[in-house]
Amino acid sequence: MKLSFRWYGPEDPVSLAYIKQIPGVTGIVSACFDVPVGEVWSVEKISALQDQIDGAGFHFEVVESISLHEDIKLGRPTRDRLIDAYCRSVENVGALGIPVVCYNFMPVFDWTRTDLALPLSDGSNALAYIHDDLKNFDLTKGTGTLPGWAIQYTAEELRGLLAAFEEVEDEQLWENLGYFLERVVPVAESAGVKLAIHPDDPPWPVFGLPRIITSGAAMQRVCGLVDSPANGITLCSGSLGAHPENDVPAIAKALKDRIHFVHLRNVHRFGEQQFHESTHPGGDVDLYAIMKELHAAGYAGPIRPDHGRMIWGEVGRPGYGLYDRALGANYLLGLWTAISRS
Repeated sequence: MKLSFRWYGPEDPVSLAYIKQIPGVTGIVSACFDVPVGEVWSVEKISALQDQIDGAGFHFEVVESISLHEDIKLGRPTRDRLIDAYCRSVENVGALGIPVVCYNFMPVFDWTRTDLALPLSDGSNALAYIHDDLKNFDLTKGTGTLPGWAIQYTAEELRGLLAAFEEVEDEQLWENLGYFLERVVPVAESAGVKLAIHPDDPPWPVFGLPRIITSGAAMQRVCGLVDSPANGITLCSGSLGAHPENDVPAIAKALKDRIHFVHLRNVHRFGEQQFHESTHPGGDVDLYAIMKELHAAGYAGPIRPDHGRMIWGEVGRPGYGLYDRALGANYLLGLWTAISRS
């Protein structure tokens, strides 16, 4: 496996120089965060980011993410132009030898938490989600009140999107995903890029919006929409593991040939549709069993520690501090080494 680490670019308080000091990390996961959704990522823009990564002694292993415009998910007439732009971005990523593009198909809201700093008993704090607390967020003011939400919509924009998605049932969303993949997968295959869809986080409807990538069966269905090795998944143990019915090691075994990227983090479920993120070895998801399945399958792709707690007084991007993710990286490296040697 290729132990990797997410980096948010030159503005990230976690520098490449700090990441370099984490044993075993050879790859970087990043993106061109300043390119507006729906526009083409130019070779020059991607190359500038890659040069920084290469210059620090890493490989640019995964683009996470080239975001999809909501018109694609809604199946609007503008989607063909937007999909064409997406294809050109994928071609440019492939031209620079970056092997994986992670993306998601969550309507309007990306990963969602109701608390960015839930105090834990050990004195740290972590990202948390309590479904009933969604009612405390006033969407009439846009997305500014949502913790952790990066893309900002005005109240009018958000109202329009929510109204549009009220007309979209699950099967229509599946149809729109298939339409997208039928056009993008052949381009990715030709460009030498593997597409890796990320499961919905959390894996159930949020604010009444449909969410379809919520289980192993759903991810298997994605792979069947366009049957190509270029059409695969991101195995995210935390997103899937938030739902107690998802057996993540079994999903890893069933989809071993289509796993192109792995996020490993842990969650502690403390009620129905309630969880907080935990230490890598300390939650309800069996990361050891997942790693065993990946090792048995001969997985040789990128794995990154996902969200971590904020520990030792660190202040920074919630879930993306240096210290706990560095501990997570070493835990994953230790698991992989022990499994390999046994």
